Amino acid sequence: MSIQSRVERLQNGTAKVGCLLNPLSGQVRKRTKPIQQALDNLPEILVCEATDAPTFKTAIDTLLQADIDFLVVIAGDGTTLAILGHLFARSQPTEWPILMIIPGGTTNMTSLDIGVCGKPEQVLQRLRDYLQKPATPQLVQRPALCIEQAGADTIYGFFFAVGLVARGVKFSRSSVKQLGVTGGVFTFFIMLRSVIGMLIGMMLGRHQSEWAPVKMSMTEDNGRVHEGTYLLALVSALDCLLLNIRPYWGQEQAPLHVTLVDQQRKRLWRSLWPLLSGRGHVLKEKDGYYSHNTASLTLHIDDEYIVDGELYRSVSQDEPLRLSASQPITFMVL
Repeated sequence: MSIQSRVERLQNGTAKVGCLLNPLSGQVRKRTKPIQQALDNLPEILVCEATDAPTFKTAIDTLLQADIDFLVVIAGDGTTLAILGHLFARSQPTEWPILMIIPGGTTNMTSLDIGVCGKPEQVLQRLRDYLQKPATPQLVQRPALCIEQAGADTIYGFFFAVGLVARGVKFSRSSVKQLGVTGGVFTFFIMLRSVIGMLIGMMLGRHQSEWAPVKMSMTEDNGRVHEGTYLLALVSALDCLLLNIRPYWGQEQAPLHVTLVDQQRKRLWRSLWPLLSGRGHVLKEKDGYYSHNTASLTLHIDDEYIVDGELYRSVSQDEPLRLSASQPITFMVL
């Protein structure tokens, strides 16, 4: 069934609605009772709970077999990543249900960028109001980031990073996460710890592995090559990251935003605000700051990287990571 047919069903109130809920997601764990009450108030919705990769697949298969038109996911970025992987394995986005990602995780970068904000039960209340009085839905389209490497499973997400950001996320998955911190505060802790680690390394004149820069080679789709040691490298299909961070400033008409910060960058403290606030156009490539938009690129690295908060490792420096934009995915916002 086409996306347009599903939109028409939403408009006339005949859409079949399914929901995948991860009860172990950060926000869901804290708000189980109000979320369940809000779900109980939704008319004729098929709810499946899932907590890991095998149960995500089973839940998605169950919902798709029910021929749903609209899939509501109440979870965070990690669950969304796993769901996207299974959906892409089945078909292309033009054949999927319309998606809504309700922020229910420890980090919720994807849902916030798309425009779904508020506590999960509040969003579900707005959804109930819409389903009771259907109208033309507000839709947003985003391509996903496709990461491929020989010898590894294909990964689909929205945010890829190596270097300092990956080190901070690795730390957060242990020490900070055990504190039960979620959302913007969680992200603040990651950033603070990463910056402190970088400063300690600079003061000591060495780079210990837990905050070390990353050695890599990146080739743009136009053939230009960047090779060296970088403080961080980011690739994102999102317009805005957590805490309203916009660390890219390329002007090219292409779906993926790429930013590099060289290990030998100049005036780092003076550059932090423009780097994070979307004003990076004042930064110069000769000073170690580079950003552009592209449809695809390749990376040669022998290091860890993150995709939507989940940690991975390159299987071999000899086999490139290939990053490209998928077909656009259709999301609904309220």
